Amino acid sequence: MSSEIPGTVAEIRAQRNALQGEEDAISYVRRLAQGRLDLVQDEERRRASGNEAPVGSLAERLADVFGQQHGGGSARPPRETNVPDDHPLVKELDEMCDHYQFESLENLDDRGLSDLAGALGMFEKSCSQQRHELFERIDALTAALVAQVRASGAGSVVKDQ
Repeated sequence: MSSEIPGTVAEIRAQRNALQGEEDAISYVRRLAQGRLDLVQDEERRRASGNEAPVGSLAERLADVFGQQHGGGSARPPRETNVPDDHPLVKELDEMCDHYQFESLENLDDRGLSDLAGALGMFEKSCSQQRHELFERIDALTAALVAQVRASGAGSVVKDQ
């Protein structure tokens, strides 16, 4: 990002909102990747313990895996996220899962399962890095917004909205 920040409150807000939308999409796809990785790791645990073949569809098993998670979640309030199926990251994740045969993960040999886990892990890390970079840009815009509001006073902020 260039060090030049748009000058008006409206311009800063517009740019920040656009970046937040981009971050929402990356966050959504990252969660998809994490869910798929959770299923792969569940399959690896199942095999290591010698349990029988899994029961249920991938969607049903994903609900079971998520039910076992006890994370605290995000402190950030949720926003509506509408990520189209043709978003580049969605397509990349789908193509990767097709390549590694995610839909048939219980039929993969141990090497194939490990390769799938590695690919999903790398993809998730890449999404995390992209989010981190976006957060830095969003934080810079928020700081510029605060500075602009302080410099211009509350009256002009209302006019700029």
